[in-house]
Amino acid sequence: MKLITWNVQWFCGLDGKVDIARVVDRAKQIADFDVLCLQEVAVNYPRLEGDASHDQPAILKALLPGYEVFFGAAVDELGPDGASRQQFGNLIATRLPALQVHRYTLPYPADAGTFGVRSMPRICVSATLQTPLGAVRVMTTHLEFYSPLMRKTQAEELLFLHADACGHAKYPPELDTTGTPFQAKTHTPHCILTGDFNFEPHQEEYALMQSENGDATRLIDAWTIAHPGEAHAPTFRLFDRRYGPEPITCDYLFVSESLRANVKSVNVDLETKASDHQPVLLTLEAR
Repeated sequence: MKLITWNVQWFCGLDGKVDIARVVDRAKQIADFDVLCLQEVAVNYPRLEGDASHDQPAILKALLPGYEVFFGAAVDELGPDGASRQQFGNLIATRLPALQVHRYTLPYPADAGTFGVRSMPRICVSATLQTPLGAVRVMTTHLEFYSPLMRKTQAEELLFLHADACGHAKYPPELDTTGTPFQAKTHTPHCILTGDFNFEPHQEEYALMQSENGDATRLIDAWTIAHPGEAHAPTFRLFDRRYGPEPITCDYLFVSESLRANVKSVNVDLETKASDHQPVLLTLEAR
């Protein structure tokens, strides 16, 4: 199973051009991926750099025949023209069967410590997929950049969502075969949590994400499994230094302890300039 996560910055490359096909082509060069998790996907934002006035999830779906595309809007608002809607969020594209899909709005607490600093709502898109490894829950998100309080609260909510899912796997609801919305769902403790977390490996949220979490199977940074003892490869500010002077790592693939033995490799594309972030490939294999 091959999964790529990538903050695509509304598909705007470092040349200032919005090009969805370029991103898809690069992802295909990286791997024959089964799952593609993207953050910062836009619908109808002409004022974003490069002009993101189109329906990017729809275009992506057309470029990926054979894949289902599940988009979740963290921001869904009336545009400045007062007539059209604008959306901004994350998506999962998968050629593996999606047994169920959830879109979780993450906490957006007021933060007096960053009063007057811009922020936006955040979301986690989750799809339980039928994979060669069995049912695996893939979750993709993009946490707050400016407010540490918001970011930590959102990280805590992700841990809650994972623990909740593990709880349902351990204590499933009544088996229902009626074909109604109450019909039995597939629950699994196996999880891949991906995205742009906007924290670095030395920050407290990074340790928080890998802390013991009740009865839930613990989440582990897959990079540390595939590259024990090695420093993370940078995923942000490698070429574009508008947000800081040095390259950093803030894009991760956390896997549940139950998938540790299945991690074969984690690789960062350090060459592409199709976004201001670098894509990361996770390869899992059956044991």
